Amino acid sequence: MTRPDPRKTAALSAALSGAVDLGALRARADAARTAAATPAPAGGAPAPDNGSAPWIVDVTEASFQAVVEQSLQVPVVVLLGASYSPESQQLAASLTRFATASGGAWILARVDLEASPRIGQAFGVQSVPTTIAVAAGQPIDAFAGPIADAELSQWIARLLDALRERLPGIRAGEARAGSVPVVEEEVVEDPRIVAAEEAFERGDYVAAQGFYSEILASEPGNELAKEGLAQARFAERAEAVDPAVIAKADSAPEDIDAQLAAADAQVAGQMVDEAFSRLVETVRRVFGEDRDRVRQHLVGLFELFPADDPRVAAARRKLASALY
Repeated sequence: MTRPDPRKTAALSAALSGAVDLGALRARADAARTAAATPAPAGGAPAPDNGSAPWIVDVTEASFQAVVEQSLQVPVVVLLGASYSPESQQLAASLTRFATASGGAWILARVDLEASPRIGQAFGVQSVPTTIAVAAGQPIDAFAGPIADAELSQWIARLLDALRERLPGIRAGEARAGSVPVVEEEVVEDPRIVAAEEAFERGDYVAAQGFYSEILASEPGNELAKEGLAQARFAERAEAVDPAVIAKADSAPEDIDAQLAAADAQVAGQMVDEAFSRLVETVRRVFGEDRDRVRQHLVGLFELFPADDPRVAAARRKLASALY
C-alpha cells in the first residue's frame, strides 16, 4: 500500500466531524495562536521515559486531553495502534523517526488501544492502526492502515503547509530542525488523480467527479478513481443536505427523497448505523423502481467505508434479508 485508502479517509473524515468533543480547546485557539511556541508534553502529561524527543509522547486516557491541548501551538498526530498489530509497530517506527527529525514542528502522540480503549472509542476508530491529525483542538485529517514512508512524508508535509500560518509553533520547530525533510523515495502519482484530489480539496466536488469519471471511462478497473468518485458524490450531497431533513423523514416514511437525504445527513453526522438501518427499513417498505433506487443509494454509502467495517457487514446482511 503506497497511499491512504480513499474509502477509509472518506469515512474517517465524515466520522471525525462529530466524534470528539474538543470545543473547549477551540474556544482558546485564537488566543493561543499569538503566543510563542515551545513544543513539549503538555502540563499534566510529563514526557515518558522512552528515550525520545520531548515532542514524542506515549499517551494514556489520563494524559490525552493535556497532550491534545498542544494542538493549539503545533499539529498533534495521534497514532492509535496496538501491540498485537505488526502494522501498528511498523507505522509507529516510521512516525517516530519523522517526528524525531521534525524539531517539534508537530507532536506525535502514540496511543496503545489495548491499554487506553476509550481514546479509540472517542474517535470512533474501527481498525488499527489509525492516524489522526489534530490542530487547534479539532481533528482535521486521518488515514487508516500503514502507508509507505515516502507517502507518509508527503502527508506530513501537506499537513504542515496547510497549518503553518495558523499554528505558531510549526515555524519554531522547523527552525530548530533546520527544515531538513526526511524523504527516502519519490512517489510518482497519477496526474489525473492529483487533479481530481485537488478539485476535491477546493470543495469543487462536481469537477472532482468529472475527473474521476474521465479516468473510469478509459480505465473501468481503476480502484482509486472508483473510490474517489464515490467520495466526491457523497461530499456534494452531504454539503447540500439540511440536518432538519432527518426529522422530516421520520415524520414522512413514504417520502423516498427525504429518506435518502436523511441517510446522507446521518452518515455525515457519524450516525452510520442509523443511516444504514433507515435505508434497510425503507427497502422493506417499497417495491419496484423505488426499492432499487434506495438499494443503490445504500450500496453507494457502503462504498465510503472499508469493506471489513463491521457496520457495513451487518447492514449488508440486513439488506439481503430485506430483499429476499
